[in-house]
Amino acid sequence: MVSLIAIGYLVILSKELLSPIIFSCLFSILLLPLASFLENKFRLPRGGASMLAVLLLLAAISLIVYVVGAQIGALADDWPQFKQQLFSSLSDLQHWISRKYHINAHKQLNYVQSATSQVLASGTTVVGATLLSLSSILLFLIFTFIYTFFFLTYRRLIMTFLISVFLEENSLVVHEIVENVQFILRKYILGLFIEMVIVSTFVCIVFWALDVKYAILLGLITGLFNIIPYLGIFTALLLSSLITFATAVVTGKVILVIITLVVTHLIDSNVLLPVIVGSKVKINPLITVLGVVIGEMIWGISGMFLSIPVIAVMKIVFDRVQSLKPWGVLLGEEERPVRNKAIPLAVRPDPEQ
Repeated sequence: MVSLIAIGYLVILSKELLSPIIFSCLFSILLLPLASFLENKFRLPRGGASMLAVLLLLAAISLIVYVVGAQIGALADDWPQFKQQLFSSLSDLQHWISRKYHINAHKQLNYVQSATSQVLASGTTVVGATLLSLSSILLFLIFTFIYTFFFLTYRRLIMTFLISVFLEENSLVVHEIVENVQFILRKYILGLFIEMVIVSTFVCIVFWALDVKYAILLGLITGLFNIIPYLGIFTALLLSSLITFATAVVTGKVILVIITLVVTHLIDSNVLLPVIVGSKVKINPLITVLGVVIGEMIWGISGMFLSIPVIAVMKIVFDRVQSLKPWGVLLGEEERPVRNKAIPLAVRPDPEQ
């Protein structure tokens, strides 16, 4: 227990160091086939192939950020309409509260003004925190791509170290664990990316058919947030409903947006996720939700993204270490017992024999 508490404290304390390193491990595992292809096909040196693979990844991420940023910039043009719709809804809510609970508008207005003054008073702090967060994100991305380059360049040295640090009789088990971690995480990341593209495309098409404004933005938001298990789709539903409510002429479109995202979540959870991501990462929903919550408590948003890959790696290790196999069973899904088929009466053995 003392060791777990100490490890947890060190993990929280070293977030700025460990978080980009773990993201770099995931990116390097994802880019390893591409780097090997560039190295073998075009005879590039390992450093050059690794750098080119990292630059291609950076270009893909920059393209996604540019598309989302362009859509958000277009949404900013509708800010006056958004504010007017919000004030109109607040006015209707105010009249409803006054009729239902007999609280006059003057008391409600005083409460709203008090809350607004508190928000404005902390505006400087919010702006400073936002600027600090942007600078932290920039440094995080820089170090993540630097670590990814080094992991790809020195992958053979890292593999030799991982095998040498254990006893010689365990070298085959260590090599098997490393290979399985690479295979499963690569399959998981690629599956999540394909799933994100399918969900985004489907939501964009449905919202476009429903004539929902900013259909592309809402589809991208849904696909990106869907990476976070269970919690992401509800966050996307809240944002999509709010944006649709503020920009739609007919408020009934909000209900259609909610129905679309709920149906999308059901199809994604029961069809897309098992088929695309596959059954290689068998983690039960209880551990998944607990992992996401604990990851957010420890590392915030980055912890939510990293929780499932980290749990998958832990399960791979637990399943292959004899003393840790019960923990691997706890993390995995419950195996359904195979029912024996009924034996026909004609071939059943005689109890007296």
